Amino acid sequence: MPDASNATSDLVPMDVAGRLGRLRERFDVAGVDALIVTAISNVRYLTGFTGSAGLVVVTTDRAALVTDGRYAGQAPSQLAAAGSDIDVEVSSDAQDGLVSQIVGGSARVGLEADSIVWSAQQRYERLFDGRQLVATRGVVESLRIRKDAGEVDRMARAAAIADAALAEVRAMLLDRPSEAEFALALDTAIRRHGASGNSFETIVASGPNGALPHARPTERTIADGDLVVLDFGAVVDGYCSDMTRTVAIGDLSDTQARMAECVTAAQRAGVAAVRSGATSRDVDRACRDVIDDYGWSERFTHGTGHGVGLDIHEAPRVSSASDATLEAGFVVTVEPGVYIDPHGGVRVEDTVVVTDTGCTVLTKSPKSLSVVG
Repeated sequence: MPDASNATSDLVPMDVAGRLGRLRERFDVAGVDALIVTAISNVRYLTGFTGSAGLVVVTTDRAALVTDGRYAGQAPSQLAAAGSDIDVEVSSDAQDGLVSQIVGGSARVGLEADSIVWSAQQRYERLFDGRQLVATRGVVESLRIRKDAGEVDRMARAAAIADAALAEVRAMLLDRPSEAEFALALDTAIRRHGASGNSFETIVASGPNGALPHARPTERTIADGDLVVLDFGAVVDGYCSDMTRTVAIGDLSDTQARMAECVTAAQRAGVAAVRSGATSRDVDRACRDVIDDYGWSERFTHGTGHGVGLDIHEAPRVSSASDATLEAGFVVTVEPGVYIDPHGGVRVEDTVVVTDTGCTVLTKSPKSLSVVG
C-alpha cells in the first residue's frame, strides 16, 4: 500500500511563477488595469496559498496576496515554495485600505463576477469611487483550463489513489453492506492511500436509488440483483480526480444487462471522440448516438462531462449546449449514463487528458460490468 506521507513528495513541479504574466496578458481583453481575485481556487492557482481566507490584487506592475493574521506564517512559506512572485500583505481589520493601496491609480478595476458577493461589490464601489468597476468572467479560469505537466501529474496521482481504493474495498460488496457503509469504507481507503480528501461527496447508489444520477448514500442494504453506481474521486495537492464505475450484484435482468451494454459502448465512443480540435458537442454526440440507437435517449438526462482541476467542475462543459473546442492539455470527464426506475442506473466515467491525437485516460479501474458474488 502506498505511504500517505509520500503521496506528493515526487510530483512534477508546477509553473506557478509563469501564471501571473499570462494573467496580465489578458487585461486588455478583459478591459481592466487591475484585477481583484476573490474565487479561492483562483487565488490558490495564482499563488500556491491553500488558506481559506484571502484575495489577490494584480495590477500591471504589482501583485499581492491580502490575507489575515491566521496565515501570517503560512502564506509567505507557501508562496515561496510555489515560486510565486507575489507579495504577501497581512491585516486582520483593514484589508480595504491595503487593497486600495495596491490598486493605486488603476482606472479600471476588475471584480470576479462569479465569486463577488453583492455587499462586497457595494463596498468596492465606495472604496473606488470615481473609478470604473468592471465585472469580469473567466479571466483566471481561461488560464486554468489548460493544465501544465505538474497539474496533470497531481490529477494522475489522485486517479491512481482512487483506483487503488476501489480495488481494496470492492470485495466488501460480497458482505452486502449498506450504501453508507460502503461509501465510508471507500472514503477511508482514499485517505489511507495518500489523498488529502475526496473530490466531492462519494455517490453509492444501489437498486432503484441508482436511477437518481446524484443520489447520496443511504442506509439501504445493497442486495442481489442490484446495479450499484459508484461515483467518487480523490484530491492530491488540491487537484481532483473523478471516476464512476457500475457494479452488478448477482444476476442481472435482461433490461439491466442491456443498460450496461449500452452505456459501456457509449462511453467508449465518447472517449474515442476526444482529441484536440474536437468540440464538446462532438464528444457529447458520440455518446448520445449510441444511446439513441438503444432507444434510451430520454434516459440520458445530464451532460456528457466537464472539466476537472482544482475544482471538480470547471470549464469546459462537455455537452450539446457547449461550443467549447478541446485543446491539448485540457482535462475533462466522459460520463454517459442511463437511468430507468425501478431497474436502477448505469454510469461509466473516466477523467482524460486531451492530446493532439486523442486522449490519455487517467482513471484505470476496469470498466467491464463484473458481477460480484
